[in-house]
Amino acid sequence: MAKYDIYGIGNALVDMEFEVDPNDLGILGIDKGVMTLVDEQQQAAIMDHLRERHHQRGSGGSAANSVIAVGQFGGSGFYSCKVADDELGHFYMQDLVEGGIDTNLHTKKEAGDTGRCVVLVTPDSDRTMCTFLGISQGLSTDELVEDALRDSGWFYTEGYLVTSDSAREAAKAAKRIADEAGVKTAFSLSDPNMVKFFKDGLLEMIGSGVDLLFANEFEAMGMAGSEDLGDAITYLKTLSRSFAITRGPQGALVWDGAQMLEIDPVPVKAVDTVGAGDMFAGAFLYGLSQGWDHQRAGDLASAASARLVTSLGPRLTTEQTQAVLRDFA
Repeated sequence: MAKYDIYGIGNALVDMEFEVDPNDLGILGIDKGVMTLVDEQQQAAIMDHLRERHHQRGSGGSAANSVIAVGQFGGSGFYSCKVADDELGHFYMQDLVEGGIDTNLHTKKEAGDTGRCVVLVTPDSDRTMCTFLGISQGLSTDELVEDALRDSGWFYTEGYLVTSDSAREAAKAAKRIADEAGVKTAFSLSDPNMVKFFKDGLLEMIGSGVDLLFANEFEAMGMAGSEDLGDAITYLKTLSRSFAITRGPQGALVWDGAQMLEIDPVPVKAVDTVGAGDMFAGAFLYGLSQGWDHQRAGDLASAASARLVTSLGPRLTTEQTQAVLRDFA
């Protein structure tokens, strides 16, 4: 058996989450509901505007959230990332380790700024992210730990890495290693803006195809260049042997390689949708790593992401995780 259920590579971002009013987005000139890359000065201006607001922080990044979710459910994970030799960098790595996730602690930390993501949550529970990648933009093959990758059941990466040449090359190199070692591969399209502006780079990262692809319906249709979900489904079949398309309150559609499955939504009152897609992916991968079929894994993912959005933050508490798992015992 593999040592790790999942090996992930992605951006290391310290999430700083604020509750805001839609007017704040207008004042700051920020597009609602998507991830926007900003420079350090832009992010500083945003935080200055919000300086009187309470916020919480934690280790984040899309793939990191998913790997941590696998660990919360009882699986084993390794996460490769790049942080700086600063307070946030040490906080990030310690947070991963305390969460039971192994990481590339041996990598020499350089001077610089650890990546940060300001997450703005509006009253409709939508999340808008303003990301300063910092040193994470320099993620490269140096951060890969080949032995750990080869000793994993799944390799997972995020589409957000497409914006950095070195990170994109690292993801491609990791996929080649995984393919050679017989490690299954999973990929997330991550965000509509990644699809809109970096489609060619995403296709490079997917290469000859992956075993599992995650997308929401807007990302899937964007990749297909069509506003028809049926066209998107047909197109995704050319990229991946299986996939999950999340549809918010409408649940999800899962192609298991042979049939299309409908994953029912779990009705809840959403408070904060930050990390819902990451939780879906993490719970789904956990289920598959335990030998579950795609239907059961999808049902777990739906239940976990629904429970997540009922409170603030991209993580379930221990009590919430146990409550979700009890229904699948």
